[in-house]
Amino acid sequence: MKRFSDAEYKYVKEVLDGEFRASNMSKMIARFESAFAEKFGTAYAISHNSGTSTLHSAVAAVGASDGGEVIVPPLTMASTTLSVLYESAIPVFVDVDPNTFNLDPSKVEQAISPRTKAIMPVSVYGLSPDFDPIMQIAAKHNLKVIEDDAETYLGKYKGRLVGSIGHLSSFSLQGSKHITSGEGGVVLTNDEALADKVRQFAIVGYDIVRAKSGELTRSKVQSPDFIRHTSLGFKYKMSDICAAVALGQLERLDELVKMRQLCGKTFKAAVEGCDWIKPQLAGPDFEHSYYTFAARLDLSQVDFSWHDFRSKFIELGGDGFYAAWRLTYHEPMWKSQDFRIRNVVQHPRYSANFVETCRSSCPNAELIQPQIMQFKTNYYESSEVEQQAEVLQRTIKFFEG
Repeated sequence: MKRFSDAEYKYVKEVLDGEFRASNMSKMIARFESAFAEKFGTAYAISHNSGTSTLHSAVAAVGASDGGEVIVPPLTMASTTLSVLYESAIPVFVDVDPNTFNLDPSKVEQAISPRTKAIMPVSVYGLSPDFDPIMQIAAKHNLKVIEDDAETYLGKYKGRLVGSIGHLSSFSLQGSKHITSGEGGVVLTNDEALADKVRQFAIVGYDIVRAKSGELTRSKVQSPDFIRHTSLGFKYKMSDICAAVALGQLERLDELVKMRQLCGKTFKAAVEGCDWIKPQLAGPDFEHSYYTFAARLDLSQVDFSWHDFRSKFIELGGDGFYAAWRLTYHEPMWKSQDFRIRNVVQHPRYSANFVETCRSSCPNAELIQPQIMQFKTNYYESSEVEQQAEVLQRTIKFFEG
């Protein structure tokens, strides 16, 4: 199995053969967006140049700016929080479940204030959060839910595709993801008004672009009276070449996800019976898409360190594994004098002591972050992952004595 097929090359050639003429521009983007929306059963798909710009557009679309608050988990890639900061909004960190590693719905409601605009749960490592209570809380308080699904393609929650549940959802096409265009992202929604806002925000505030059309034709823009910018936007548009690669990848999405799931299940089987390695918990209502196989090394049960285990795994022939991200509120950027950072650390929620306030409200995230091991699942031959799983078993046996 290969990561790329003939389709990606074919579609890229189509774009190059068009020589980037205005009459050909955006056609591949439109094809990709239509196919993506159909795959996930949503009305609108708006492509972007990254999975961070998608989040930024979504935050802007729901009106969370200038002091508005967005509930986020601290255990995720920093872009979740950065997208809030870009809009001069306030990220409110809410703890995660220690077993699923995802946002804990039972902690969300107590974090809501009159300034809260949205909840941004993350489908971390390929596993959906518990969406029903999150959506119920959002409905009760008239909030929007923005799904950060950068790591989850074809994951399911109670039979529903992740990406089709919240008011908006954000996918990444960065190089490590299930499917990729090198860089890129997509926003999905069924709300036409939100889709219009996302599209316009992503194409420098052009008034004439709408939910299903990001095309700017010469007949529209060559008039000297043409009005362009009725709102402030960013240059987040996906390129036609990226769309060509993404379209080819999308056509193979089921196959590529299935291989990741095989890898994840192979690693999970390898740690079965080991009491001190605890895989990310996916209950019967969840279908994991295994961006990585993530598990906790329960340091309270062993007399060696996370680094000891990783070193032995590599020594025995393993490819290594990744740690979890530092909790976002522990990143040194909070010492910056950027006005958007100052607005957060001096906010009444945090002004006593930003880090300590976050730490005390997120004890589960504090506990599990140093314990998490992420094993790669981007193998394209079953023999490769079987070899890695066998090395993992030998590593466990070494430490069990």
